[in-house]
Amino acid sequence: MKLATLLMTMLGIAVATAADGVVYEGKDGPGKGKHIVLLSGDEEYRSEEAMTQLGRILAVHHGFKCTVLYAINPQSGEIDPLTKNNIPGIEALDSADMCVMFLRFRELPDEQMKHFVDFVNSGKPILGLRTSTHAFAYSKDSKSAYAKYDWKNKDWPGGFGRQVLGETWVAHHGWHAHEATLGIVEPSAKDHPILRGVAQVFGPTDVYTANPPADCTVLMRGEVLTGMNPNDPPVAGKQKPTDKYEKNNPMQPLVWLRNYTGETGKTSKIIATTMGCAMDLQSEGFRRLLVNACYWALGFEDKISARNNVDIVGEYNASGFGFGKFVKGLKPADLQLK
Repeated sequence: MKLATLLMTMLGIAVATAADGVVYEGKDGPGKGKHIVLLSGDEEYRSEEAMTQLGRILAVHHGFKCTVLYAINPQSGEIDPLTKNNIPGIEALDSADMCVMFLRFRELPDEQMKHFVDFVNSGKPILGLRTSTHAFAYSKDSKSAYAKYDWKNKDWPGGFGRQVLGETWVAHHGWHAHEATLGIVEPSAKDHPILRGVAQVFGPTDVYTANPPADCTVLMRGEVLTGMNPNDPPVAGKQKPTDKYEKNNPMQPLVWLRNYTGETGKTSKIIATTMGCAMDLQSEGFRRLLVNACYWALGFEDKISARNNVDIVGEYNASGFGFGKFVKGLKPADLQLK
């Protein structure tokens, strides 16, 4: 028996691998019997690493069945974030209780996209990370029935991001790769279950400009730091000569909630955060926030404990963000625990 398989067996987790993703079968815990599908596919922030680690945490520590899916190069069968039109296995959403997504500028074929759209209209919860505000980008001559999901669609303003999550792509508010993010709890939300036990939330990803609509509940705002370390002071006023605004006055929404009523009339719980790169998951506070969000979304609010285990599972050497820096040559079957 391989070491990875032995370790998973000892942890009470069955792992199935296939060409189109990895399934972590959680055995015991509050999440037993619930299925979360995690979608990855972005060129810059290593969503394939972040979603794999989050799926492991939710399965190993909390009992959820987690299916992690990837952008796959159809020729090589390898995980390739530059392949924008292929997330095989997405039909797993048909049996999912929740979707956690981290996508950027995807244009999936209609036969794949249909499963996602059906889920959006199912009334089941969605947690969207970072670039999911601009998850889809359709070519101008697209004849797809789902082209309205495009991040800058004018008929369905802002597409999926604005209409469902509450915001589309606007701009970098912090100085990208120079000014990190510290999460600041919104005073009115300090007692929300998602924030239970959440201490410092820090990430090297910069704060995004975000103006979610009035029907959103902001849980946390992003404080722009002067550097890339959690102990760096916040930016006071403007930092660089080209700044047209003060970075922390006001602070931008970082985590928010809303309800979305889809085409079937069913209403979904939505959680959105503009954090989420692989390196952000090195923050225990951010991992706890994400796990708590899944508990809350699935109706397990009473199971959220400030001491719930959110430890990293297996090796996690998060890659830095940047275009073209993803680990090449990996297939989903390589992502069992080692």
